[in-house]
Amino acid sequence: MNEQALNCINSRIAGCSFAIYPMTDQFVDVITTSLKNVDTSKVWIKTTDVETCVRGKITHVFDVTKALFLHAASTGHHVVFSATYSIGCPGDSDGDVYLSTDDHRLNLNTNNLQQEVAGKFSLYPLGGGNYMNIIYNQIEEMKLHGVKVSSIHYATRLDGDGKLIFDGLERVFTNLESSYSSHLVMTTTISANSPSKKGEIL
Repeated sequence: MNEQALNCINSRIAGCSFAIYPMTDQFVDVITTSLKNVDTSKVWIKTTDVETCVRGKITHVFDVTKALFLHAASTGHHVVFSATYSIGCPGDSDGDVYLSTDDHRLNLNTNNLQQEVAGKFSLYPLGGGNYMNIIYNQIEEMKLHGVKVSSIHYATRLDGDGKLIFDGLERVFTNLESSYSSHLVMTTTISANSPSKKGEIL
């Protein structure tokens, strides 16, 4: 096994590359206000003109991304969150120090945010042979926790409360990482306050 492959297996820092799109001319205020409401002190975070990347323990990566989206969505504007979560990729080493943090979440204030959302997700457990059964098992896991699950092309659709959907995504990601796949990628797109749900799209 070469050094890069070994690093891939041994590196257990999780990461998420994401973008939030508020569909309003006040998008700067929506994003900056959301950032002010979220404690990111337990993750490595960097924002560029293309994306924001957070890295650290799985629990804190999901805590931060969930909080950012829910705070942005709580403004009532149509907001879309598009993200790629990954673990087991060698990549760079930025953020490894955050693996030494404890598991206490810093953004429990999101428990007070009620937000219906619609979304989709796709799982890519890399390096395993029987991946479809693995994916189906995790889709069934989603159904057990209050999320409406349905089939769409190239992904699985999710409908329900935003907290439950993010919690379900984290549970699936954690289950796969710990039981099946040393290198795992999950993509998701989540939408809140969409006018199309109200029948307002022309």
